Amino acid sequence: MRILVIEDDPETLNYVSDRLSEIGHDVTRAASGREGLFLAGGGSFDLLVVDRMLPAMDGIGIVATLRAARVETPVLFLTTLGEVGHRVAGLTAGADDYLAKPFAFAELAARVEALGRRSRSLTDTMALRVGDLELDRGARSVRRAGQPIELLTREFQVLEFLMHHAGQVVTRTMLLESVWDLHFDPRTNVVDNYVVRLRAKIDEGRSTELIHTVRGVGFMIRAPE
Repeated sequence: MRILVIEDDPETLNYVSDRLSEIGHDVTRAASGREGLFLAGGGSFDLLVVDRMLPAMDGIGIVATLRAARVETPVLFLTTLGEVGHRVAGLTAGADDYLAKPFAFAELAARVEALGRRSRSLTDTMALRVGDLELDRGARSVRRAGQPIELLTREFQVLEFLMHHAGQVVTRTMLLESVWDLHFDPRTNVVDNYVVRLRAKIDEGRSTELIHTVRGVGFMIRAPE
């Protein structure tokens, strides 16, 4: 994993960084809050290990600023502030885990691995794939065979729902409830119109169709056999 360690105590910074590097992680070091925030703001790390008490900007300020900017990189606080109130404040600010000093490196390594698994799981759920069609929820992008496909917001939502239920029949009622938040049948062909538009953008001109009509029931998206 790519890990950023933000710690102003040189001994702790070097110890944590060196030990994490020894077990295979790619570690970057920051010795102040402002430097850490600058590096973390790019969102290029898989995990941040952050001290609470830092010069220029404290750990709470770093995490709050990142979360406000929609940087969702997991954060582990590593700090001497270990009382319940401090833990609650850290987690409330947006941290994902909290470990008090002094600590055993084996526990730190285990927590880092657990957060890494959680982060990878989240990343996996952000991407949907059916055959050569890819949908990235985070980037709000769609590609087929590597070529970008421009979709309107509602088209994207319909496709996302279909892909989430790939291989299953999706009824018009299911789409109305999920995409339009309509819990009754307004006697409209709006769903059919959007599916037609999706087919034109995704399947038209392709040798393999992915979106299929299940006559009298609804629709299904599936990969070719």
